[in-house]
Amino acid sequence: MTPLRQRMLDDMRLRNFSPHTQDSYLLQITQFARYFAKSPEVLGPDEIRTYQLYLATEKKLAPSSLHVTASALRFLYKVTLKKPWDVEDLPSPKKPQTLPVVLSREEVTPFLESVRTLKQRTVLTVCYAAGLRIAEATHLKITDIDSQRMVIRVDQGKGRKDRYVMLSPALLTLLRTYWKAQRPRDWLFPSKLPGRPITTSALQEACQQARRRAGLKKAISPHSLRHSFATHLLEAGTEIRTIQLLLGHRSLATTARYLKVATSTVCATASPFDLLPVPPPLPEPPASPQYF
Repeated sequence: MTPLRQRMLDDMRLRNFSPHTQDSYLLQITQFARYFAKSPEVLGPDEIRTYQLYLATEKKLAPSSLHVTASALRFLYKVTLKKPWDVEDLPSPKKPQTLPVVLSREEVTPFLESVRTLKQRTVLTVCYAAGLRIAEATHLKITDIDSQRMVIRVDQGKGRKDRYVMLSPALLTLLRTYWKAQRPRDWLFPSKLPGRPITTSALQEACQQARRRAGLKKAISPHSLRHSFATHLLEAGTEIRTIQLLLGHRSLATTARYLKVATSTVCATASPFDLLPVPPPLPEPPASPQYF
């Protein structure tokens, strides 16, 4: 490991970056250095611009991937190398604003019933019933299920934050059925590899298979169940601030996007056009002369 790589890693650890973010940033800087075959210490704004154009025009990376690269470069040159030039001027592509895929209440049950194994069905049900991210659900431990208080503890979720979410009676019944059948010891949903939780990739594949069996056309992923959780709560009249806390969102604006897909809420709002007086009928147009 080079001294620069170690210093950047130490800077991220001091700021309590998640292991995933650390690995991602280091990978981006490694690829940047390999592109020019030089140490990032001798590279500057011109090289950064050239590299970003290469990623956008030749590699045709998605805006989300370009955003990660820009964040990694910004951290390296602003925090670790402390360059005097304005790192904030590094362009970061604007992400397209897309609406999340949401299952209707009528679609949730056939979808979950189409998941074949009990373990995979239980994990995906947790995502919907408690609104967890798939990585949060796979990393649950038996001790995180508190049936006395009827809550689930999410340990170090996104942003390295702990939170509690509701444990519904129906979900508790399913979890007990699952526990009696599988008898997990530490991880609630263990992998076949000793000491490891089930992988998210296995659940992604299970999700696609269930979607096909259920005959659903939507592009469903495990995260769609979390989106559906939030949307269905909003449609049921739950306060958006409460939904924000349950989801673990830092910003209320992130949660507010579910207002765009909560169809029962949107459709229940009267259009101002409906409040106008009924206009008189339009006069009939004059008959056109017939020449043949």
